[in-house]
Amino acid sequence: MPDPTGGLLTAGLVIGGSALSSGAQSRAARQAGQAQENAAGMAIEEQRAAREQMRQLLAPYSEAGIPALQGLMDLAGLGTEQNQMQAFQQQEQSPLFQGLLQQGENAILQNASATGGLRGGNVQGALGQFRPALLNQFIEQQYGRLGGIASVGQNAAAGVGNAGINTANQISQQFGNIGAAQAGTALGVGRAQANMFNMPANLLGTFLGAGGKF
Repeated sequence: MPDPTGGLLTAGLVIGGSALSSGAQSRAARQAGQAQENAAGMAIEEQRAAREQMRQLLAPYSEAGIPALQGLMDLAGLGTEQNQMQAFQQQEQSPLFQGLLQQGENAILQNASATGGLRGGNVQGALGQFRPALLNQFIEQQYGRLGGIASVGQNAAAGVGNAGINTANQISQQFGNIGAAQAGTALGVGRAQANMFNMPANLLGTFLGAGGKF
């Protein structure tokens, strides 16, 4: 005949051991979940830092593209007529254009002097045609240079935008990992507690099934 006292003592020891085991399982589940959350948080910080570093590296290029684009619009007449005239005047008065103009006019005069036609009408005609032709060529070249800078700025801005999108996607994934870690923690703790709460009933059923009596 089973000894009720011994059975109850055994059941008590088992229940106590189960409670300790459940507590350890709960702590382990919380620690594992916290470790996953910490890892995801560190990954988010690294991704944001990388995005910021890239933005800073590309900032000079994207910023340079803004005035270049404005210069293109002014030269092309996409703004006001006054802006276009000011843009042309700026090109004509620039030191680079003035230097090229002076060199070209000097070359024409030197050639005329060497050939004895310095006072001829052809020289004056050549000088009169040279300035507008040079200005037109200079503006076309400037337009190309501004277009190149604007393209660099556009590519830099696109690079920053793409980096932002990629970082946002990666951060969203990390937030999903955090959510999964939290859910896993809750499930792990729940299972450990459920096992602890079910243990007395299971032991009691086993005890009674074996013919134990109180």
